[in-house]
Amino acid sequence: MRIAVTGCTGRIGRVITEMALNQGHTVVGLDRLRPDPALMPIAAAHPQFSFHQVEMSEYAAVENALRGCDALIHMAAIPAPGYHPDHWVHNDNVVGSYNALRAAAEVGIRRACQASSINAIGSAYSRRPRFNYFPLDELHPTYNEDPYSLSKWICEAQADSFVRRYDMVIASLRFHGAVHAKYKGGEREREAQSLATKALWGYCTFEACARASLLSLTADITGHEVFYIVAPITMMEAPSLELAQAVFPEVPVRGDMSGNRGFFDCTKAERLLGWKHDPD
Repeated sequence: MRIAVTGCTGRIGRVITEMALNQGHTVVGLDRLRPDPALMPIAAAHPQFSFHQVEMSEYAAVENALRGCDALIHMAAIPAPGYHPDHWVHNDNVVGSYNALRAAAEVGIRRACQASSINAIGSAYSRRPRFNYFPLDELHPTYNEDPYSLSKWICEAQADSFVRRYDMVIASLRFHGAVHAKYKGGEREREAQSLATKALWGYCTFEACARASLLSLTADITGHEVFYIVAPITMMEAPSLELAQAVFPEVPVRGDMSGNRGFFDCTKAERLLGWKHDPD
């Protein structure tokens, strides 16, 4: 398969690119920054990798780069609020997603996935996140309030629109705090007192994100589907039910959260994508 990967030099994009090449795919990379051979050693000299230096806001350049590709993995985005003005975060992410999906539709690509976030419903960057129940599934409503989280919710809505108008299959993957390696209990106890508390002490590895992205391109799904891509356990030593009672005592628990089980229900990704954070 010839796969276009936007944001190919980013943290998740690099892993997706090299995993795809190792699986025998051809990768067409798009990014505003050129690949660093030290960070992407396999791609740097791989005959099945080509690169286009483009801004996602430049629609014509994006469309030109996608011509001839069979599938799209859209990872290019500002990954969090606070480092750029609010309007920049929102507009960059929303326009980038629209341009990527519209260009894909125009050149005949019918399989795509895009990076969403657990923050699409409002979480880490909210003043006080609001949750209706635990563990969270993809049917939970959004209470987003910051520009980044709003942009991810809109990107998902854009995917809904594209599958209504075009014969496309799109997966929006709600990643969570991607890291290089699996956490061991208690490794981030201090951080858990601030940002991680509002993000429900979750995480996922880059490798798990990359596998989900590639699986979504061949999974037996139709239309637009949203998936949580999160590790099955928290980063904490404390039992999950104790954490929930201490910080969110008003939120009902509707599923199994025994031990260190995570606050995100990823059974949909397992059922429809064949994905597990930690493969057997």
